[in-house]
Amino acid sequence: MKVTQFLKDHYKHFNAAALVDAAEGYKTHLNNGGKMMITLAGAMSTAELGIILAEMIRQDKVQAITCTGANLEEDIFNLVAHDFYERIPNYRDLTPQDEQDLLDRHLNRVTDTCIPEEEAMRRLEHTVLKYWQKADQAGEAYFPHQFFYQILLSGDLEQYYQIDPKNSWMLEAAKKNLPIFVPGWEDSTLGNIYTGHVISGDIKNVHTMRTGIQYMMELAEWYTQTATEESTIGFFQIGGGIAGDFPICVVPMLHQDLQRTGVPLWGYFAQISDSTTSYGSYSGAVPNEKITWGKLGIDTPKFVIESDATIVAPLVFAIVLDY
Repeated sequence: MKVTQFLKDHYKHFNAAALVDAAEGYKTHLNNGGKMMITLAGAMSTAELGIILAEMIRQDKVQAITCTGANLEEDIFNLVAHDFYERIPNYRDLTPQDEQDLLDRHLNRVTDTCIPEEEAMRRLEHTVLKYWQKADQAGEAYFPHQFFYQILLSGDLEQYYQIDPKNSWMLEAAKKNLPIFVPGWEDSTLGNIYTGHVISGDIKNVHTMRTGIQYMMELAEWYTQTATEESTIGFFQIGGGIAGDFPICVVPMLHQDLQRTGVPLWGYFAQISDSTTSYGSYSGAVPNEKITWGKLGIDTPKFVIESDATIVAPLVFAIVLDY
């Protein structure tokens, strides 16, 4: 039985039904000529969402991605160091000494998965630093994802690949020059590493790396050129935080701050959320709250799936891909 048929047969109520509804709404939005942005919070790249997200990119089921700096880099960490990752199924039972032992072995834990510092982070640092310094010396400036696109398309990392490259969403994005927006990139491992190289003087101009404000300007330009009343842009939000909050605000900015008319609202909204709505959380806000901020309209299709994104997102994408 196909995955899609199984889900339609068994996922009929509550969050299960919301999953199917959101996926069908996603398909309807694309079939009506719409575009889709996916936002990635949390550690979705370390959860290996790239296996199916790369296929979504290949099949033009996503036209832009907004993600944290962690998700940007961790897909490439996985690409070049997968064999050195360690899984800790009993992570809930670890003592402080167990955690120290992992640190002493240069293993950085994300829930049940340990990222190897030397094989992942330092291996990538050695390569990316050359690109940072080359741009710095030439007086050029690029966004974080653009540096990665340069590196991936150059083939400099191919000798280190430890997964099938078709399962790297960043590599597929690079091939298509997919628009990516990375707010708060400095809150990432490579953001910290870049800061260190600026402080040490290895990079002379801090603005060799373009900023979050410039990302918002780039997003405003992309949204203005891409969204029309006939082809609106949908918003599929995985998790919460800055990955979702930053890009959704581009619409009220265009309307309220730039006083532009004729810019359509987001044409579809779905979120996979584990956030609580009752503590003033933006991440946990119900979609209707976004109407009051000028982000969504009364008639915008809206879906919330309150569940674990590592379980839900691949299933939604499976329906979109007609698996």
